Amino acid sequence: MDNKNGGQGGAVPSWNAWAAAAKNKTVNSGANSQPAVLTSEQLSARQQQKTVTDLARKKLLEAYKATAQGQGGDGAKPTAKVAPRRATTQDWQKYHSAWQNYYQKYYGEYYGKAAREYVAREKMRMERSQLERERKDKQANANLPKKAESLVSTEEVQNDFRAKIRRKAEERASRIRRSRHFIPLILGGLILLFGICFQYNQVIASHVVAYMSPGNTEVNEITAIDPTLSIKTHDKPYLMIPKLNIEVPVIFGAKNDVNSMNIAMDNGVANFAVPGAAAKPGEVGNFVISGHSAGNIYQQSNYKFIFSGLTRMKEGDLIYMDYSNVRYAYKVTGMKTVKPTDVAALKKIANDNEGKPMITLITCVPLGTSRERLLVYGEQISPSYEGAVTPAPDEGGEDDGKAQMPANHDSPLEGLWKWLTGQS
Repeated sequence: MDNKNGGQGGAVPSWNAWAAAAKNKTVNSGANSQPAVLTSEQLSARQQQKTVTDLARKKLLEAYKATAQGQGGDGAKPTAKVAPRRATTQDWQKYHSAWQNYYQKYYGEYYGKAAREYVAREKMRMERSQLERERKDKQANANLPKKAESLVSTEEVQNDFRAKIRRKAEERASRIRRSRHFIPLILGGLILLFGICFQYNQVIASHVVAYMSPGNTEVNEITAIDPTLSIKTHDKPYLMIPKLNIEVPVIFGAKNDVNSMNIAMDNGVANFAVPGAAAKPGEVGNFVISGHSAGNIYQQSNYKFIFSGLTRMKEGDLIYMDYSNVRYAYKVTGMKTVKPTDVAALKKIANDNEGKPMITLITCVPLGTSRERLLVYGEQISPSYEGAVTPAPDEGGEDDGKAQMPANHDSPLEGLWKWLTGQS
């Protein structure tokens, strides 16, 4: 019976064997791990767990001994007079209950700890994988525009917006400070440009107007008319040039000095009479008319550009003059440029065309200046000049040695100089 019981008892490992195995397993499992530093709460919990485990182990050991020796569950030793009894089913149930209680207390805690460590390791691995993916995504999207974070607070957005505005303002202020030294140069250049344009406004404006309808005269669709036609003429003296669309009044009786001629030419064109070139329309000799080719933009005159297109005239072009209710027609026979003081050139035209009524138009060239004078002259072709009278030799204005052909108005600087020196 002892052998049988011993066989049954040998089938169950002793407490010492289990304790040694558990100790070896614990030591081996932690051989390669680093010792952990435990807090006071963890040490207290482990101490309580050890106490509970020791109590369960003690109960298990007592139950095993009682069952193996045939005693009751109370653990009392049998007396010498009482024969050992065989273990009953109830004894084995108490043993198994004690064993299950110990297993639950010890191994449940052991495997629970292992499970918690496994979960912690898996969680750490997943977190590392997530961080690695985020790093790769950030590197791949480094050159792409950043998307707005859904978790960014309103305050952060406002702060970022303020920072951008401040940065742009600082950049603009920096550019302004760097370019500030160019402001005097720019202003000086603008003032110089304005001065040049103002000084040479006659040159600029005359070249533009030269190929437009000159002056502000009314356009009456002047065309080349048949000299033989009898048409109604102007009541006052008028000059007409169909090619240049000119129809302008002619002023007679002005003195030959520059100021008097300029006043007359502000109201149209003026007759410039000098000895040897003082004929009237229809008389044998040279009938001379002077007109401006340019004027300052601030001058109040409708005729300051009236002769700006005279440079376009050619031989054969027609010129008409209404005088004393008669329309005289002239055909251009020549053009030439002379000095302002070469008044004798007007007398020479009359001498070269002796016995013919001639007309000569005078204007300043190059356009916008008064350096030279352009003479456009022509011969009367209508009406017939047979029996035309010749003016007396002493008729006309100043002597041609003292007179000077009319000129354009002075430029702004010339006018200022004459005003400062008392010449005007």
